[in-house]
Amino acid sequence: MSLRNARARSMVEWPTLALFAATLILWALATSSLYTFSPLAGILLAGIAIAQFSSLQHEALHGHPFRSARLNEVIATPGLSLTVPYGRFRETHLAHHHDPVLTDPYDDPESNYLDPAVWARMPAGLRALMRVNNTLLGRVVIGPMIGNAIWLMGEARLLWADAPGVRRDWGRHLLGLVPVLGWLWLAAMPWWAYLLAVWLGHGLLKIRTFLEHRAHDAARARTVIIEDRGPLALLFLNNNFHAVHHMHPQVAWYHLPALYAANRAHYLSRNEGYAYRSYAQVFRSHFLRAKDPVPHPLYVPPSDAPPAGPQG
Repeated sequence: MSLRNARARSMVEWPTLALFAATLILWALATSSLYTFSPLAGILLAGIAIAQFSSLQHEALHGHPFRSARLNEVIATPGLSLTVPYGRFRETHLAHHHDPVLTDPYDDPESNYLDPAVWARMPAGLRALMRVNNTLLGRVVIGPMIGNAIWLMGEARLLWADAPGVRRDWGRHLLGLVPVLGWLWLAAMPWWAYLLAVWLGHGLLKIRTFLEHRAHDAARARTVIIEDRGPLALLFLNNNFHAVHHMHPQVAWYHLPALYAANRAHYLSRNEGYAYRSYAQVFRSHFLRAKDPVPHPLYVPPSDAPPAGPQG
């Protein structure tokens, strides 16, 4: 698969559109008839559908399946995960794609590192909780609560300050919640079960984001490659080839494995070998052992920066 072929696009990318439809159908069945048949199966499959839909939202903000950003927003707006407006996801994720600031505690919206000065002032109990959150088990189990708390507090500050576009995006999110909540009102799955499914969906996504980026002096060496082609790769739409995605964000998910295979040595050289053979290796290495310290090990505050405040 050449980069030119990977970039070639029709007006509609049918594999992505078909997966959007299949994911919404699975979500609808999981919250209705499947839940009636087996509540456990319903919750599990709804959680998988929520995670898959988030992966599809990621595709939409990068210009898939339609060339029209407006059409992509229409199909990606339903708020299955409840707490993340598509518009805010789009804005923060595109800011994250500015590779020179990757992992920066302030400038990278998706960084999992803290300013060392903030870390030093944290209460001991909170530091212990954040250390647990830096293991894969902790990130999956308590990470959804920690991540959502930090996210929603930050969004509340932006809403209060009337930051440009934030109220608009939250307003659209509320409209996108109407059909979701309307369906859940009629469906068999009760609210408490759906909240468990949302927690599961967020937890599954934490597997993907757990080690996507590392602290490194070279920006090109901060992004991982996980050479996995199993169920999690499908759930994450091949975003495990993350260094390839960061280099070519316009390439659709179903072209990434072939693009990587055709240029494997180049990508591994570029990211200085930051790679894992599979998600099984990731679990073996980091299920109970942190990959990184919580405070950014290479962070140097700007010389004109004011004293660091609490991390949001």
